[in-house]
Amino acid sequence: MTRPILELKGLRKAFGALVVTDDVTLDIGPSEFHAVIGPNGAGKTTLIGEITGELSIDAGSVTFAGEDIGHLPVHARALRGLTRSFQITQVLPGFSVLDNVATAVQAHSGSSFRFFRPVAAERALNDKAFAALEQVGLDARAASDAASLSHGEKRQLELAMALASEPKLLLLDEPMAGMGREETEGMVEVLLKLKGRYPIVLVEHDMHAVFRLADRISVLVYGRLIASGTPDSVRANPAVREAYLGAEEFA
Repeated sequence: MTRPILELKGLRKAFGALVVTDDVTLDIGPSEFHAVIGPNGAGKTTLIGEITGELSIDAGSVTFAGEDIGHLPVHARALRGLTRSFQITQVLPGFSVLDNVATAVQAHSGSSFRFFRPVAAERALNDKAFAALEQVGLDARAASDAASLSHGEKRQLELAMALASEPKLLLLDEPMAGMGREETEGMVEVLLKLKGRYPIVLVEHDMHAVFRLADRISVLVYGRLIASGTPDSVRANPAVREAYLGAEEFA
């Protein structure tokens, strides 16, 4: 049996008397697309913070690629290939689209990182950056100023920057936030192309996107996992429907 790329066991995090994650146990397969959903305040962002090291855990363990990383800081986890997109990455509006991604490649590789040296001077960086842009469908905008991109294209750029770090696991925290229907559909198509190439954990409120993308879905409510399984089994779960107040997106 193939070992999970990520294993969470008994994770607990409290802020004073408020328990935000409560005995969360979960594993992510090496090529799995796993969505984590739940109402506002369910503890989803806290859980992502515990995985990345932005938040310490009060109890439990985080194992990544067979290594216990629960004691490691954010940068050490990132160097091991644990990559969080859309909150850690940041678009540089004064740079071209290609230079944004090349800078991310440079930061990951440790290659002569100098802000006053044009990134374009290093061909190897640009080659890797352009390959990442091709994966997200932004290669035609490589020479454009990043500030000129639409909101959806900036999300795609941030995803390209994450891919440039050669991730072993992608953590995507609400990548469709603020998008219209057309932009959301574009991001879904991008993620469908990445599905199976990288293990992905997606936190997202757009249920149409979640059910189209996910191999498995886990549901957090008040910090506890109330369900985890295939999209069909989660859709049919009475406890999940109750937690979402019978919302029509589960119909």
